[in-house]
Amino acid sequence: MNCTADLWTGCGLDGALTPSLEEADIDDQVDALLDTLPPHFALAGLSLGAIVAMALTRRAPQRVARLCLMSTNAKPPTESQRQGWRAWQDRLAAGETARDLQHGILDALVSAPARERDPDLAGRVLRMGDDTGTVHLDAQLRMQGTRVDESDALANLRIPVLVLSGAADVICPPSFHQDIAARIPGAQLASVDAGHLVPMECPDEVGELLGSWLEA
Repeated sequence: MNCTADLWTGCGLDGALTPSLEEADIDDQVDALLDTLPPHFALAGLSLGAIVAMALTRRAPQRVARLCLMSTNAKPPTESQRQGWRAWQDRLAAGETARDLQHGILDALVSAPARERDPDLAGRVLRMGDDTGTVHLDAQLRMQGTRVDESDALANLRIPVLVLSGAADVICPPSFHQDIAARIPGAQLASVDAGHLVPMECPDEVGELLGSWLEA
């Protein structure tokens, strides 16, 4: 949510398809992806992207060769989350921008040590908000509200699955990923020293993990 293809810069995924999330409903987003993606593909997603990936794999398991889930949560939305998304929609309607909202949670998206190491990192995260824009962020907030519990369906997966968390992620902490991996037969569980936007903080480490996952 509120991210672009820059999320994956430096991870060794040059040439990969990076479709944006533009629908206001999870099922509609899955339909759009199934209509445009190749017949068989490896699928990686982060946060809301991983939630869409779980829904797609549940609905069309024959299309997905392998799955990577990062910085995410398989459980249904809580009432507190729904209230938060509605509040963001109200702020957008009142004139705030996607960049403004991104700036408000910057500390949760990328860790302070990563921003100290890379002075350009915060600017890149904020530019993703600019490039997403109000219309698409509003649709993504509405999509969040259509999520369902994906936990039980994970047990049916029979493909190579990588579950990756940021050790300092306060939005989707490692415990969420431990629960996801425990439900998937043979899943690989990994964690790197990062906040929520794991690939932006640790592109080399994430690239190595994705490379091994793609070769599994």
